[in-house]
Amino acid sequence: MTDKMWGGEPFWGLGYDWDPDWVYTDKQKELRATLIELCEKELRANAKRFDDELMFPRRNLELLGEHGFLALTVPEGYGGLGENHVAYSMVCETIARYGCASTAMCYVMHMGAVNAIMLRATPELIDKYIRPLNSGKIGTLSYSDPETGSHFWYPISSGAERSNGGFKVRKKASWTTSGGFADFYVVQTTSPDFSGYDDLSVFVVDGEHIQAQPSLWDALGLRGNQSGPIEIDNIEIPAEQLVGPTGDGANSNDESVDPWFLVGSASVWNGLALGAIDIAKRHTTRKKHVDVGLRVADYPTIQDYVGEAVMDTNASRLFTLSVAQAMDGATENNTVNPGPGELARGNFLHWAWQIKFEAAKNTAHVVDKMLHACGGSGYKRDMELERYLRDAKAGWVMGPTNEVLRQFVGKAVLLGFDSLDYWNQSYNRRAVENEVKKLDAAGKRELAEQLFKEADEQASKEPAAKG
Repeated sequence: MTDKMWGGEPFWGLGYDWDPDWVYTDKQKELRATLIELCEKELRANAKRFDDELMFPRRNLELLGEHGFLALTVPEGYGGLGENHVAYSMVCETIARYGCASTAMCYVMHMGAVNAIMLRATPELIDKYIRPLNSGKIGTLSYSDPETGSHFWYPISSGAERSNGGFKVRKKASWTTSGGFADFYVVQTTSPDFSGYDDLSVFVVDGEHIQAQPSLWDALGLRGNQSGPIEIDNIEIPAEQLVGPTGDGANSNDESVDPWFLVGSASVWNGLALGAIDIAKRHTTRKKHVDVGLRVADYPTIQDYVGEAVMDTNASRLFTLSVAQAMDGATENNTVNPGPGELARGNFLHWAWQIKFEAAKNTAHVVDKMLHACGGSGYKRDMELERYLRDAKAGWVMGPTNEVLRQFVGKAVLLGFDSLDYWNQSYNRRAVENEVKKLDAAGKRELAEQLFKEADEQASKEPAAKG
């Protein structure tokens, strides 16, 4: 096995012995070597500047574009690298580990937008948004809503209507990575013929139509990713910028947006954990305690910290890669997309929830332990560990948050998938009847009168039944 290089020298962190290279093709290993070289030459140095100055990592993203990574999963016939989910996981992990976490997260959102378009690709969308990617065109997803927090799939503050042969789109989003900087935005809104919050549609909106205040972004970590609120204020867009049929949003979310985001973000958190271990190895193998003639790495406690961190992180990354492989198998290596209403990647969504949870939980633990291993030196900014620590803390709270995901999994296991009730539509008869039992006779009459009134109002708005 060749040595992992960092410039002209052997890499100072974990070598290839600790990377699961049996998972990758030769081409993917070449792509990884190219990325490591880009990180060594420029991406990692830029990361400090982006963090210090709250700068959007456009230069890093453009550099990725010059080497084809902005079109990683796009078919070669459209100018892409034609790669699959495993390659995508590797790229996200590699950028976060060796380069810049802010760049990695912007990249995840960019690829999420690209793959949402490719799920329902048309010649018009390909020509306008996909073919120019290698020139540095950057996209992002905007699926959040200020009224529903981590339940980003529930877009109350949005809507679309038919207008002049196209659509008039409105959208308020609470968190949009690359907000105000991306060239195009893939957004989810309620549909033009809205029939309930599972009736969603997807549009591409150009950056010139986005209202954002990127100057307000100032966060604990991921300080370059400019994740803030945006607004689309009743902008008219052509019909060609509808992605898929109207009403396809929920299916698109389950088949494309969530799977790609969860694999990508889990890979970023795994990369940050590995990057922290790399830094700890460099420090503890070089730092000496002259009084006892030992390096920090010679202490059993430090060895225990690092050993456990490597094992836990590799368990998380192989879990992530396994789910990516399952998605590759379901899509013939990302060459076949299911039609509207059908699922391939989406059949593994409940596994994708788990990899994001585990990766975010693991990295939060690992960066703390690597700080303990490095002692006071790790607390200093010039070692870079403190940036990895701050960036890694975003994993737990990034939607869907770990609180949401563990409840999803626990509830689905115990009560079945239907119990998740994403759009608050299922009637919980047992809960209602239990609450009604607590009312006295007067309270029950008052509730009944209120329900009769609401039923009459609702009936007046519903279309008349055909006899």
